[in-house]
Amino acid sequence: MSEHKIIRLGHHGDGIAEGPVFAPMTLPGELVSGTVDGTALKDVRIVTPSSDRVAAPCRHFKACGGCQLQHANDDFVAQWKADVVRHALSAHDLSPDIRETITSPAQSRQRATLAVKRTKSGAMVGFHGRASDTLVEVPECQLIDPKIKASFGILKELAIIGASRKAPLAATVTVSLDGLDVSVQGGKPLDGPLRAGLAQLCDATGLTRLTWGDEVVAMRTPPRHAFGSAFVAPPAGTFLQATAHGAHALQTLVREAVGSAKRVADLFAGCGTFSLPLAERSEVHAVEGDKGMIAALDHGWRFATGLKPITHEVRDLFRRPLLPDELKRFEAVVLDPPRAGAADQVAEILKADVPVLAYVSCNPVTFARDAAQLAGAGYVLEWVQPVDQFRWSSHVELASRFVKT
Repeated sequence: MSEHKIIRLGHHGDGIAEGPVFAPMTLPGELVSGTVDGTALKDVRIVTPSSDRVAAPCRHFKACGGCQLQHANDDFVAQWKADVVRHALSAHDLSPDIRETITSPAQSRQRATLAVKRTKSGAMVGFHGRASDTLVEVPECQLIDPKIKASFGILKELAIIGASRKAPLAATVTVSLDGLDVSVQGGKPLDGPLRAGLAQLCDATGLTRLTWGDEVVAMRTPPRHAFGSAFVAPPAGTFLQATAHGAHALQTLVREAVGSAKRVADLFAGCGTFSLPLAERSEVHAVEGDKGMIAALDHGWRFATGLKPITHEVRDLFRRPLLPDELKRFEAVVLDPPRAGAADQVAEILKADVPVLAYVSCNPVTFARDAAQLAGAGYVLEWVQPVDQFRWSSHVELASRFVKT
């Protein structure tokens, strides 16, 4: 056993001591002891705790790998996430106004992927343990919506019907306005009896939709989500914001960033998370690489009332970014790329001199890279707003506003 002083937290939420030595569930300023194994500190014991340390609100925290930061108070976590964004930008000599982190409440995750394992006596549902393949049951999880916890019995029945004993199912459960939408990967191949059994289970339990692999095996009603005043039924397994609270925060921030622009391009538009609320006061052109998402967006717009026109196209923006002559007709652009960022699309935005850019990101590092590219071409990063939809995790999202000078 040796003692170590924790200097800071790494990007994955582990404490870091000199070496570097990584110690999970520790905080800056703490004196800890343990056994060094390579770069990891095992069997960690807190010798001198930080004043920011708190008792974890969830009894599953130490065993479950779903959360990394329940041992720190909320103010510390919010500040740390803002600092992650700040440090990523400072690496490119950028120091914009960074607002206080907006954090989603506990038990608000509207979408979660759970491991479901068939056992000799039945089945079990939970998350994998920290750095482990061990399945940890989480009946009192403080992260997910109570409606998802209420589905655990249904998920166990799915495993009993359609899982092998060799590997767990990966079941993504999404809370919609019409009930639970469940998408399962890793199950037995569909045949007649399995398809019939799954359909009966869906009907008996009131699931809105059940997807097995790539096939929708049963649907009582399309599972709808509200995007502004419109209602959208996304394709099965589609990306959605993690919490309704976080989605509303990002929509509000994008509206603020876009301002009074009359014509807006929404790039990486998904199913219309931003396009549809923006259409309440702006004409929008939505671009997305997935045709199913665009179809859902279009359907939601056509059946809404009071929205301005939304045009759309299916386009891979990594291979074919919008070009300057296409961008020049817009007064503002919304950019919400995957974790890789949007370096090629940003390069075309620079050539077009788009007046305003609302950039939403789930990766502060690639965001900072793209922000540096924009700043070097005369754009001012007016503000950055960290948004924490993944409470108690090391993940942080953000929204921002760039203005061409």
